[in-house]
Amino acid sequence: MLTDMFSFTMNPIEVILRGTLMYWFLFVVFRFVLRRDVGAVGIADVLLLVIVADAAQNAMAGDYKTVPEGMLLVSTLIGWNVLLDWASFRFRFVRRVAMSEPLLLIHDGKVQRRNLRREFITMDELMAALRQNGVQDPSEVAQAYMEGDGSFSVIRKEGGAPQEGSSRGKGRVVG
Repeated sequence: MLTDMFSFTMNPIEVILRGTLMYWFLFVVFRFVLRRDVGAVGIADVLLLVIVADAAQNAMAGDYKTVPEGMLLVSTLIGWNVLLDWASFRFRFVRRVAMSEPLLLIHDGKVQRRNLRREFITMDELMAALRQNGVQDPSEVAQAYMEGDGSFSVIRKEGGAPQEGSSRGKGRVVG
């Protein structure tokens, strides 16, 4: 009985192939279809991850039932992740494919509305990100970006100390 738990019931190559196919399928889905979110993980994101994990598990695992098969599958997934991280660090082309480029949201105080729409960012979300960076008004910003991981970076204009009486949403909207 103990030997059944530690023997392979599936061909190890099939376990590796299933794990590889699902890893790259999920990578493409998360990288190109779901894109990025506004710097935080919400309940809908967690729910999506749980559902995807459950759906992917059957495709990856097939009928495996033993510990070595599970260990091989997990090792395959971790291996692809480490290899992708290494290749992203080493090769610019892989980095460009694997990671989103920063997206310009404000240029010289003007909100880039087209880019907001592209990532489904509301003005309220943009204003919240600006406030978190100590900015009250888009007109104070030289450039603001949504980074590849969903975080925001804000570069103030020269002498961009907050002005008395500045209010939300006064920046000029473009697009």
